[in-house]
Amino acid sequence: MGVLGDLKNDVVGFVRNPTDEQKILLVAFVSMAVSDRYFYYNDIPFVVRTTAAVGVGFIVMFVVSYLYTGQLVPPDGNVDDDEEPEEYVDELDP
Repeated sequence: MGVLGDLKNDVVGFVRNPTDEQKILLVAFVSMAVSDRYFYYNDIPFVVRTTAAVGVGFIVMFVVSYLYTGQLVPPDGNVDDDEEPEEYVDELDP
């Protein structure tokens, strides 16, 4: 199907059953948009307001991630340790 088919499947998956990461990124995106509009209406210069909006987005992303998962970063996991059950396995970790 190609790129458009994959994009369609991703959008349908996001609307019907979003993952935890997608929920957190959506909240961060909305907070960036809201803070950018707030800075715009207060006549903050363009470079300052966009930089501040990105900063607000990162802060909100970390706070929401902590509130949602209970930890700031995912644990390293015990991928090499076969004796204990796996807590978290990064799909990109070889």
